[in-house]
Amino acid sequence: MTENEKFQLSRRALTAGAVSVAVVAMAGPLTGSATAAGARARTAAGAPFVVPALREWRAGEGAFTLSPRGRVRVPAGDERLLRLARTVTEELAELTGVRLREPATGDGEPSAGEIRIALDPEDGHPEGGERYRAEGNTITVTPRHLTVTAPAYAGAYHATRSLLQILTRDNARRIPAGTARDWPDYARRGFLLDVGRRYFTPEFLRDYIRLLSWFKFNDFQIHLNDNEIEPPEGDWSKAQSAFRLASEHPDWSGLAAKDGSYDRATWDSFEELAAARAVRLTPEIDAPAHSRAFVRFRPDIGLNGGDSDHLDLGNPDATRFMRDLFTHFDPWFRSPVVHFGADEYTGPVEQYRAYFNTIASHLRDLGRQPAAWGSLSQMGGSAEGYDRDVHMYSWNNGWYGPQAIKKDGFRFVNINDATLYIVPFADYYHGDGLDGRHLYEKWAPHVFPDGQSVEPLDPALLGAFSGVWNDLVHHPYTERDVHGLVNRTLGVLGQKMWSGGTPDGLAYDTFQQRVKALGLGPGMELLGTPG
Repeated sequence: MTENEKFQLSRRALTAGAVSVAVVAMAGPLTGSATAAGARARTAAGAPFVVPALREWRAGEGAFTLSPRGRVRVPAGDERLLRLARTVTEELAELTGVRLREPATGDGEPSAGEIRIALDPEDGHPEGGERYRAEGNTITVTPRHLTVTAPAYAGAYHATRSLLQILTRDNARRIPAGTARDWPDYARRGFLLDVGRRYFTPEFLRDYIRLLSWFKFNDFQIHLNDNEIEPPEGDWSKAQSAFRLASEHPDWSGLAAKDGSYDRATWDSFEELAAARAVRLTPEIDAPAHSRAFVRFRPDIGLNGGDSDHLDLGNPDATRFMRDLFTHFDPWFRSPVVHFGADEYTGPVEQYRAYFNTIASHLRDLGRQPAAWGSLSQMGGSAEGYDRDVHMYSWNNGWYGPQAIKKDGFRFVNINDATLYIVPFADYYHGDGLDGRHLYEKWAPHVFPDGQSVEPLDPALLGAFSGVWNDLVHHPYTERDVHGLVNRTLGVLGQKMWSGGTPDGLAYDTFQQRVKALGLGPGMELLGTPG
């Protein structure tokens, strides 16, 4: 049996098992609901509807009315906030038809009709703690003016999404008076898109940055290389494979996929938009399995004389190639986290462990936090000898479940395949989209199947992701079709990843109706047009 045949047998056995599983308020006590899964998080009763729901709300009297005489004001000298003010001005015009005056700068109390956005690094919240300092905000609405205060830019940006959603859903120009305080419980709230097996246009990726930010996701992981699972006629030279970054450097000429890739300028456009939208782009370059694109480029570093999608880790040139690849593309990336894959490899454990540790160390030398797919239950049975300063993605309980990951001392995210994977139009992994009702009523970021759940707000749990995997490389679906599957539950995931809870007293069907009324948010390039 070849190494590839062993790999396919192992993958099919594990996958078959996986897919069978399907705050005290500012005025008086805060009423809210916890999930049936046992999350401790609560949401504010009586607050205006936004997704995710506001954590605290104290109602005032009257409402702030949007007026063409108003404008957005930010402190002088803060160019990033000034750009946000200009963006919000355009978005308000798109969503409400009200064109404010040009944004202004200056300190002091806002004038009548103004929206003031300011950062205060000293702003804090006893319950929100570190998460409030990173992404929290306070919105104060009076009939005369509106103010947003946040410790950091991300919190200010999230507050603008809340304000826009209130105006969008009510189809009006009024925001009820009151004070809201909001923050997430989890540091990473993400969505992963496999572009290795299927090319997605730059317009689609930019729209998804906007859409994710609409529901306050803060992480967009782009899986940059992959290949079809089984080669046609057993011949890997005929298999679909792709690496989606296109460098102009001659050493890497021919590595990028011919059916679509992203050059440096295009990638920079993703990074610029993501930074403005408080979203982090997490790049993933997956090896030593899923590596047909690299073996096609350099057959000498592949198993079975290059007839494989596995790197030959017994060949030092394979690890050297991957080190050089990460070094070359590192200047493209702005995320503090780089994901190096490391899943579903069936070569010798000792070689895998050495590769894992080498790449993790190399990424840290580049100034990055390394992340990998949890695989250690299959690759050695324990973390003995493995680098522990790696963020683990708990994707399958058989490969490395959360209880084992916690015991071994890793920090991790929940991206459990039985709950959070979509393989579009397949008969496995939620081919028709995720189970939104289950997610809303019974799931939270700490929840895993088969008795593997951890405690809510476990210090080792960084957050959760959902992912789209384009296994069916020859199936005739489009990027809009993928969006149709994802969009059904994006609001639910945004809500649950933020706090684990649900809006006070709001049933699933009603929640989904209200999410639909919010739409996709402003500024869409592709998804807001017919087609």
